Amino acid sequence: MDFLHKSKLLVVDDSAFMRKLISDFFVGNSKVEVVGTARNGKDAIKKIQTLKPTVVTMDIEMPEMNGLEALNEIMAICPVPVVMLSSTTQRGAENALTAIEYGAVDFVAKPSGTISLDLHKIQNELVHKVEQASLVPISKLKKPAGSKKQQVPTLTASTIKKEILNERKVAHSVPISTLVPEVKKPHMEWSRVSKKIVLIGTSTGGPRALQEVITKIPKTIQAPILIVQHMPAGFTKSLASRLNQLSEITVKEAEQGDILQNGVAYIAPGGYHLKLRKVGTSFGVVLDNNEPPRSGHRPSVDVMFEDVSQIKDFDKVAVIMTGMGHDGSKGLKALKSTGNVIAISESADTCIVYGMPKAAVETQLVDEVADVDDIAQIIMKYLP
Repeated sequence: MDFLHKSKLLVVDDSAFMRKLISDFFVGNSKVEVVGTARNGKDAIKKIQTLKPTVVTMDIEMPEMNGLEALNEIMAICPVPVVMLSSTTQRGAENALTAIEYGAVDFVAKPSGTISLDLHKIQNELVHKVEQASLVPISKLKKPAGSKKQQVPTLTASTIKKEILNERKVAHSVPISTLVPEVKKPHMEWSRVSKKIVLIGTSTGGPRALQEVITKIPKTIQAPILIVQHMPAGFTKSLASRLNQLSEITVKEAEQGDILQNGVAYIAPGGYHLKLRKVGTSFGVVLDNNEPPRSGHRPSVDVMFEDVSQIKDFDKVAVIMTGMGHDGSKGLKALKSTGNVIAISESADTCIVYGMPKAAVETQLVDEVADVDDIAQIIMKYLP
């Protein structure tokens, strides 16, 4: 790819050493060319306006104007896809999630502190995320409506019934038959009264998508929810805590031995696959860090889907949302071949990256395709 067609990268960090290190990662890259560097947030805003980069990497912790302040201003006056670099402290994790809320496409956790001499450990991850972020349209960077709790309409039993009757709210959901040729699916009798479990898988753009969905689920939901969000260890706890504060249901980072309860969402901790085992008449959480990552991910959506596919006690509602790659599509095949499953995928219109949902749709096993703000409504439609 010649220079004219490469994505243009601006590297923002207060450390000259880090600016050089990150810039060197892209030497000889066929897709991305570093066009400049900036030493803090103020400098970054100026450089974005003059250099017009396609994509930016930015440290969160910087003097004068930190990464979060700069990001907020960038999204207001000169939006561009941004990949943040964050420390792995609890504060760093909270800041990374705030950055995504402000419009950052993704973040990378630095292996050790502000000046990471071992940054090469995450070189491949950073390069890959920058390449992917450079393809995200600017229109997808805007903060989603309803990111404040008070703007989120809560679903009550009566409104759900009403919506099921008139289907107005789910008018945006597209029957899969309009997207792919008709295929023979196993015959399925969907009962609204049998036991249910909701399974959600997501990656890039997932924290914002989860906020759109989980905050709209009523606390009366008659099902537990299992969530795999691709994230490093330490970051999933902050995500769970944030969603828990904003939601009617309880949201927690899954712990070994947790007994599944209706109205509780369990987020797989970074570094562990999420599985289940029978405990008496209930089911308990199993966290597995022995099974290797699948397609580079632990937790993996495929592993969760495949594990739950072996359990006959539940009908399943499986949801695949925004993310790069194809995690979840193999697991979806396992789910569909072993039990009653409704599969929902997020539409290309609202995905930050239309990778995982696209791969799911291509299996021809997805039942409904929906914008992210309709997904909670559709999940509830299939529950008791």
